[in-house]
Amino acid sequence: MLTDWLLVLAGGLVGAPVRYLTGVAVKSRVHSPFPFGTLTANATACLLLGFLSEAALRGHLDAHGQLLLATGFCGALSTWSTFSYEVFTLASTSRIGLSAAYLTVSVALGTGLNFAGAAVASGLW
Repeated sequence: MLTDWLLVLAGGLVGAPVRYLTGVAVKSRVHSPFPFGTLTANATACLLLGFLSEAALRGHLDAHGQLLLATGFCGALSTWSTFSYEVFTLASTSRIGLSAAYLTVSVALGTGLNFAGAAVASGLW
């Protein structure tokens, strides 16, 4: 049990700064009210999580790897709370169209990238 907790913690300790630095890097290059930083971090996590899920299903990633990479790293890299806050903030500042676009693109892209990541892993094994 303690080992599991430490694996999740270790993954999160890496995933959280990667998420933050991704947001900073994207914001420094793309000046837009559209939250491309969060979208990029979440999309990356979805792609990786699809890959890791397929790897686990095919027996190429054990329970410890799942805790470290899927739960810890991807859990910290992706951020539902920031995403929902940004959707709410855009909508409440009269940017309804942008909010709806962000919501739609995030869900569609995240789901598509999850399947794409699984397809890449499936192609490897």
